[in-house]
Amino acid sequence: MGAIFASLGRTITAGVVILLIIMGIAGTFSMLGDMNYWRFFMRWLHVLSGVMWIGLLWYFNFVQTPSMPKIPDEHKPAVSKVIAPAALFWFRWGAMATLVTGALLALMNGYLVQALSLQKPFVAIGIGAWLAIVMWFNVWFIIWPNQKKALGIVTVSAEEKAAAAKKAGMTSRINTMLSIPMLYCMVAQQNAGL
Repeated sequence: MGAIFASLGRTITAGVVILLIIMGIAGTFSMLGDMNYWRFFMRWLHVLSGVMWIGLLWYFNFVQTPSMPKIPDEHKPAVSKVIAPAALFWFRWGAMATLVTGALLALMNGYLVQALSLQKPFVAIGIGAWLAIVMWFNVWFIIWPNQKKALGIVTVSAEEKAAAAKKAGMTSRINTMLSIPMLYCMVAQQNAGL
């Protein structure tokens, strides 16, 4: 059992195996020809991706950023050179996967255009989608380019590095703020019919 948990790859593989067993027990495989199942599956992928994205956003804002001043200077490179770049990789691609699976889900359900144009009854999901698009843009075109400078992945002057860190941090806080109404809108559409 310990060998499974000694490797992230084996842990994920074990999770997929457990999922397949549950799908077999639930009789899911008999539904693979049903479009409703694939809509559900896309929703699951969307939620899974969103958990990765927003989980890392909140990790940065609730844990890493507030903890950095408490870390002794000699230990900070472990965060800035190892942990942060890895977390930012999954953060960026979690954002991309969330946006793509959300768009595919809306397309599969036939409401992509109505949601993006904020037509009833898709106003809530549309607002949530637009908030997610703004947040995705912030991740790829503001946070990541500035984090590369702040973390020393891209060489810049000390002044540019400080300014980049501030801009990335502020934009990350904006995304944290937007994540609250975005998540509400996403859940409200499906569960409250708003």
